[in-house]
Amino acid sequence: MYKNALFTLVLVLATAASSFAQTEMADTMRSNGKIYVVVVVLATIFAGIFAYLVYLDRKMTRIEKEK
Repeated sequence: MYKNALFTLVLVLATAASSFAQTEMADTMRSNGKIYVVVVVLATIFAGIFAYLVYLDRKMTRIEKEK
């Protein structure tokens, strides 16, 4: 029981420290104008993953219809 509480406390503290560092980094990138590059790269990655999933779904549907 104490191990779970200790683990939870460590996890919460690590998350809080990480979010503070990320906020500071995001502010720095926003002030330099590089945050838009990060947003475009992430959007491209997610669009690629979405397109691949649609492709797989269509392929699986076609295979299911053949059987």
